[in-house]
Order: sequence, then C-alpha cells, then structure tokens
Amino acid sequence: MSDPQARAGLAPDAGPDDLYEQARRSAGDAAEALALAPRIAEALPLPGSGSTIELWEGLARLGMIDLTVARTIEPQLDARAILAESGDDAPSGTWGVFAAEGPGVRLTASPDGDAWRLDGVKPWCSLAAHLDHALVTAWVDDSQRGLFAVDLQQDAVTATSGTWVARGLPQVTSESVEFAGVAATPVGDAGWYLRRPGFAWGGIGVAAVWFGAAVALASALTTAAGKRKPDQIALMHIGRCDAALHAARCTLRQAAADIDAGSVDDPGLLAARVRTIVAQTCETVMTAVDHGLGPGPLVGNEEHAARVADLHLYVRQWHAERDLAAIGSSVVQE
Repeated sequence: MSDPQARAGLAPDAGPDDLYEQARRSAGDAAEALALAPRIAEALPLPGSGSTIELWEGLARLGMIDLTVARTIEPQLDARAILAESGDDAPSGTWGVFAAEGPGVRLTASPDGDAWRLDGVKPWCSLAAHLDHALVTAWVDDSQRGLFAVDLQQDAVTATSGTWVARGLPQVTSESVEFAGVAATPVGDAGWYLRRPGFAWGGIGVAAVWFGAAVALASALTTAAGKRKPDQIALMHIGRCDAALHAARCTLRQAAADIDAGSVDDPGLLAARVRTIVAQTCETVMTAVDHGLGPGPLVGNEEHAARVADLHLYVRQWHAERDLAAIGSSVVQE
C-alpha cells in the first residue's frame, strides 16, 4: 500500500497519476511540495461539489506517499475551497490558512478607510516564511473573529524561526508571525469562517490525510508477513489494523456521500465524529505496528521511522478527550 500509484480505497479516481508520482519524488521536501501544491489543488474537486470522495481520496493518497508533502499541500486545497465558498478566486501562488489561537498572543483587525489592517501575533502559522498568501483569522471586536486574505510578502509581516523542535514533520515548521499594520482583505463577514459548512469539510479533509498515512503504515505489517510466516500474534495485529481501517474508510465514504447529497444537519458534529474515528484508527494502527514489528524499522528504516514520527505529531490536531466530550455534549442536546 506504500506504492504511490496505489489508492486508499475511497474512490476509483482522484487526479492524474503523474501528479502523485511527482509527489512521491518530493517526499520529505517541503519546498518541492509547495511548488507542486497549486497544480494538485487545481486537479482535485472542491468539497461539497458532488465529488467530495475523490477529493478525500486524493488527500489520502498524498498521506500514503509522504506526510511532509501532504501536510504542505493540504492548506492550499483548504484555502482554495474557502475562497470558492466565499465567491472569490484564489490568486496564483501558494497559500496557507492560519486560524489557530494561543495563550498570550492576539491578532486584531481594524478598519482603515476602505481597507483593513492587522496588528499583533498569530501562532501556529505553518510555512509562513515560504508562502505567498494566507487566509488569517483576526479579532474584529471582543467576541468575533473575521477572516482576511493577506499578502505575506509585505514588509510588515515577520515570521519567527528557530522555535520548531519537532521530530515529526521537521520541515513543515509552524511558528508565530507578527503583523504590524498589515493590509488585509476581508473574506466573508465576521464569524463567517467558523459558521460555514466548509469549515467542517476541511477538518474531515485533514482526517483523510491521516487515514492515508495509517494505510501506508499498516502495510508494513503485511510486508513483514510476506517475508516470514506470521504467527497468531502477527495475524492479530494485521486483523486489528484491517478492521480499524475498514471502519474509517466506510466512515469517510458515508460522510462524503451525505455531504454531496446535502443531508447533513449538523456539519460540526459530523466532522467531530469522523475525525475521532479516523484519529482513533491511526492510534490503533501505530500501536499495532509498534507491537508487531518492534524497534527494528524505527531505527533502521528511514521512511517508516519518519512516517511514524510525522503521523504521531499530525494526528495531535485531534483534541482527543476534549473532542469526545464535545460529541457527548452534542448528543445530549439532541
């Protein structure tokens, strides 16, 4: 399943195979992945367009190939989808989406005649020093955030460096950016970014990447079984991964079908459920592969060791018990 031409089993087609071959050649290189990102974004459909499963298949295939590549390209697809949902086109170049908040820092947006200006610090801005543009959330008053399109090449934008010490995704640095009176263009009205259904669809798209990485990681068990006859314990680990991946695959397929049919009553709840199922699948697979293969591939197989470290970090975007509690709250209120 680590073959770059292999599919994640979500959809029969998801973009030209030559793009995935280029993604394979870019493995581990964020700069090369960024150069490929606009072409991948144009080749894949938008979420909710009737071909959502093909979009998620494409994201899963990128996750199967390499998480540095997938983590670099996914925000480009998200930015394109956000701008399309707002009725705008994405200008050429590379894009990021910076919407996280953090303690002790705050980014504010203030009107300046017919324009807007951003001031303050935004945390968790992945690859900010290497991108052309970004969609950035900023506080427009004490209780609401707006979304703004920003040219990151302005002199008043300063990206920090040197604070990213992660062993996973070492090239996809996610650090703080300082904005000092930076010109920005509003996208939608205050609160639109979080209210729109596409916010949930983007979150599931990230889970599709996790799923693809888990498929590739689980294949290490079947590869090992092809080299040495598996005992009952090895077969148990393979079976555990297969069942978990099957559940995640079915969940992604059903979610895509419901989105395209327009039958989702609560997009946020759907996204929380899907992300939880996929994240728990990733944790099941990582544990099974660790137990089944031991330390050997972690110290002797660079691709395997990188995939484990990358997925371990990436899946922490799922908020674990907090997301489960949020699901429980929604269920109680139904």
